Amino acid sequence: MSMARQAEPAVNTPPAPGPKQTDGRTVRRSPALRLLARPEVGVFLGAVAVVVFFLFAAPPVRDGSSMANILYQSSVIGIMALPVALLMIGGEFDLSAGVAVVASALTASMLSYQLTLNVWMGVIVALAVSLGIGAFNGWMLVRTGLPSFLVTLGTFLILQGVNLAVTKLVTGNVATDSISDMDGFDQAKAIFASGFEVAGVQVKITVVWWLVFAALATWVLLRTKYGNWIFAVGGNQDSARAVGVPVTFTKISLFMLVGFGAWFVGMHNLFSFNTVQSGEGVGQELIYIAAAVIGGCLLTGGHGSAIGPVFGAFMFGMVQQGIVYAGWNPDWFKAFLGVMLLGAVLINLWVQRTATRR
Repeated sequence: MSMARQAEPAVNTPPAPGPKQTDGRTVRRSPALRLLARPEVGVFLGAVAVVVFFLFAAPPVRDGSSMANILYQSSVIGIMALPVALLMIGGEFDLSAGVAVVASALTASMLSYQLTLNVWMGVIVALAVSLGIGAFNGWMLVRTGLPSFLVTLGTFLILQGVNLAVTKLVTGNVATDSISDMDGFDQAKAIFASGFEVAGVQVKITVVWWLVFAALATWVLLRTKYGNWIFAVGGNQDSARAVGVPVTFTKISLFMLVGFGAWFVGMHNLFSFNTVQSGEGVGQELIYIAAAVIGGCLLTGGHGSAIGPVFGAFMFGMVQQGIVYAGWNPDWFKAFLGVMLLGAVLINLWVQRTATRR
């Protein structure tokens, strides 16, 4: 008799139920965490806190004219903070932005006055000069591979010296002559430095331009191929180049956008005050960068938004004017600025860690 036994069919026993295993790609985060991942959330909450604080600490802030003045101060900072923020998202920053504003205004003023031209000729030439400065910064960056800190620091020093030296050489003074009685001045002033009335309150046109530029920058970042290129080169430019992103064009064009912002703010300053002080602008570049950082942009690039710097600039305007309306010593503004900057960096760090926590 055979001792062989017929093999019984194997029975597959299902494993005991346990916690579902997921990887990082399938983790579903709560709506609150997804909201926290937005770079502008932290600065929005900070802006609300600053507004509430000064509404109680400085009662004049509640007046409509005071709020219009705060919005005006915010807009002048915010118009420049927007292209600076886009540049930072692209992984670079520009230390020459402050003196570039003055260089643009000086170019338009002296060219128009000394050659007795219509002021629009000076405006157009100033635009070409501002775009040229931005293109030079971008070209030097991509050509040499030097950090943007060194490239734009050099441009900052060059422009600072040229602004002073050329103005003294041409006008014999540290300021330009008034162009308020020249052809085209009123038309240019209407575009760059006029105001309009809303409910009995005078509002500067720069507030409108600020919001228009913010909406345009947001659309570019979120809805265009160029916006994808900005995030890509800021995240990792070598990887971006490997997948076909035009890194050189993107970097240079971002610096040129900063040049455009410098031109616009420079024209506003010129047609607001009719003359330009050649030594101004030093230190303003830090204000623009700080507004972008407070707005959620990282110095390492690849992260940020256009809405965040809007709130960042508004916080600057609110603190700058709120201190005055509260009757405090204006010297405290820089202290508040430092606290806001450090607070924003810490909040952004916390938001990023919370949003990416599994």
